[in-house]
Amino acid sequence: MKLWQIHDSLDSRVESFTTGLDPQLDHELIPYDCAASMAHVNMLSSIGIITMEEASDLKDKLHEIVELHSEGKFIIRPDQEDGHTAIEDYLVDKLGDTGKKVHTGRSRNDQVITAVRLFEIESLNRICQLTESLSEKFNEFGASWTNTPLPGYTHTRKAMPFTVGDWAFAFRDALKDDLTLIRATLDVLDQNPLGTGAGYGVPLPLDRRMTTELLGFSRVMENPMYAQNSRGKFEARILNDCLMVLYDLNKFATDVIFFSLPELGYFSLDKALVTGSSIMPHKQNPDVLELVRAAYHQVAGYEYQVKNIPLNLISGYHRDLQLTKEPIIRGIHAVLDVLAIIPVAVSGIKVHTDQLNDSMTDELKSVQKVMELVKSGMPFRDAYRIIAQKYKKENP
Repeated sequence: MKLWQIHDSLDSRVESFTTGLDPQLDHELIPYDCAASMAHVNMLSSIGIITMEEASDLKDKLHEIVELHSEGKFIIRPDQEDGHTAIEDYLVDKLGDTGKKVHTGRSRNDQVITAVRLFEIESLNRICQLTESLSEKFNEFGASWTNTPLPGYTHTRKAMPFTVGDWAFAFRDALKDDLTLIRATLDVLDQNPLGTGAGYGVPLPLDRRMTTELLGFSRVMENPMYAQNSRGKFEARILNDCLMVLYDLNKFATDVIFFSLPELGYFSLDKALVTGSSIMPHKQNPDVLELVRAAYHQVAGYEYQVKNIPLNLISGYHRDLQLTKEPIIRGIHAVLDVLAIIPVAVSGIKVHTDQLNDSMTDELKSVQKVMELVKSGMPFRDAYRIIAQKYKKENP
């Protein structure tokens, strides 16, 4: 029986529609839901709602669920609707009436927010680790090519001299800024929503500071209505941070695709990174980098969903918010996948110094020539026109 069910009249078509993808999506959240439940039963025991023995039994079975989940053996049936029901059904099956006490003082609303938030915090910490490591990877790559010239481009035309090292350092620095944004979001997320119920509190003397400490949050999310109103808002912030990382890596991927064009030949990609064509036997395609580019747009779509689904709803919980779960989970996985593959791509870049030296043609020195005239005392605009006229004669 579902957690909310008090009658048997629900149309099966309505049941299927309202359940949606929750049975599949909630597999991701089972360990976090169990962690929150363990903290909750510890707290219930401390305030005398359940006995210490009941709390111990419940925690033992919750640990069993986590173990079964890690082995792929914990199943959420479609008729159970979500992971919360699957967990409670297991506890009731194993412990009888004691299992029925696990939901005391909770709503599915604060239960899901807490599980999702724990998942988000762990995921963002992982994204931070991978981003920091990738920033260092760019730093190492750049340090290997600090004196290797690279034409700088504006408007997709040669502009001024640059170096391969400084090109790589640009992505190192970009990711450092992204880390600042992510860490700020982690600070916002660091609020415990457990105990806020359906958005209006719980008429029990719940020790929310205890569960805050047990779950590793630094502070309580005090206002219960805001706990519900934060759904979608916090997820949009998380996905925007993911987008900033993907924004920079989109640019990196596009650069490498451009610089590795056979017509340019500044870079090439290790054969382990490229794919072929089913009809053209000569092709070596940078598919991995093209998918990195596309990931930005994919996650932008997820951000749009979580940002807009909650809009125009009055304060409090609405079933619309269920649909914010899929985009946050998929968006986080998308950025983690990209962060895992980019170091492989960086390691697979071959820099062709001969082609790069040959690419440093005279027009790249135009600004330098202008500045040499300026240093001799000539007004900048006059110097600019003199050098411009020179190149006009050379390239009529």
